[in-house]
Amino acid sequence: MWRWLVLALGAIVIVVFGFSLIDSNGGSTVSATTQFAGVLADTTGYTRAIEPRTWEFPTDFGAHPGFQTEWWYYTGNVRTDDGRRFGYQFTIFRRAIQPPDETVTSSSEWRSNQIYMAHFAVSDIGGGQYYHVQRFSRGAAGLAGAVADPLYHVWIEDWQIKADDEAADRTTITADAGQFAINLALEQVKPPALQGDNGLSPKSAEVGNASYYYSLTRLLTTGSIRIGDQTLSVSGTTWKDHEFSTSALGITAQGWDWFGLQLDDNRELMLGQIRLQDGSREPAFGGLLVNADGSTRYLKSSDFTFEVTDTWQSPHNGATYPAGWNITIDTGDPQPLNITLTPLLADQELHGSGNVDYWEGAVAISGDQTGYGYAELTGYVQAMTGRF
Repeated sequence: MWRWLVLALGAIVIVVFGFSLIDSNGGSTVSATTQFAGVLADTTGYTRAIEPRTWEFPTDFGAHPGFQTEWWYYTGNVRTDDGRRFGYQFTIFRRAIQPPDETVTSSSEWRSNQIYMAHFAVSDIGGGQYYHVQRFSRGAAGLAGAVADPLYHVWIEDWQIKADDEAADRTTITADAGQFAINLALEQVKPPALQGDNGLSPKSAEVGNASYYYSLTRLLTTGSIRIGDQTLSVSGTTWKDHEFSTSALGITAQGWDWFGLQLDDNRELMLGQIRLQDGSREPAFGGLLVNADGSTRYLKSSDFTFEVTDTWQSPHNGATYPAGWNITIDTGDPQPLNITLTPLLADQELHGSGNVDYWEGAVAISGDQTGYGYAELTGYVQAMTGRF
């Protein structure tokens, strides 16, 4: 779903202090001077998500720099032939630090108004270990970027998502964090599922507090995961979210619970709730059911309910997260769908990044249907108000 983005302070550190001087141009000289245009709290000059848009794929797989924030988010559940299970998250975020129509004269190849950040995590379920790391870069000198022409390609240095064909039906994700790494091939088997109203996903009743949002809810996945010096062949499925927006959340949002679920009957569910500061639930945001044939059914917030069945306290910051759910969904069938979600590993918290701690991890589905998915839980350590 929507993801928290780079804080202003983090952006200042990145732009002012810069990065290692990596020559991405095969040995050519790259000059650099430090200039900082500032991180704007004001959203004037950026495009807002106001009304449904006309989508063009694969063009819309690329960047939308008129919007202040954007992210490409992949989560997957995979396993080895002998049943050892893993979850993974790989997300690249883009944050503009000035509107695209504001120009600053500079001769430096390093100058950019775009900052990129990546989160990379692997859950080794059988080994009981969770690995996570983040990386920052700037959209200049070839260090980071997102394009759809000639091929879909999103990268931050040598971590990347890259299409293998013009339609981007087949993509590859490669990321190496030293202690752990992935090299995964993804195959699209369903068309993009447009969230909300033809891809316009409201986050509050205020006009413009919305994102443009589509999902690829079932990507067949094969490849390898490396933990330490052990490389394992794996297969399974991946979920992709791509969103872009400017100032999406309402001012009373505390955080959110989001679930991307892949059922064994070849259907998928996106379910989410924005938790408000007074403890209530934002009614503007709902969910989506993707049928086996790729057709979709919008779910209003009143079409599904969550019952927390367990909690987990973080040893890293003391926060208490929900750690199990009974969910009832009105899918339009005569009987509601009742499922239970259980984390595959208790500690799947991205913590200690210096920004926002949050829980993002693999879950198992049981009840009326079985399967696997991912959950994202924010606002349990720090409120998300004013951060996105």
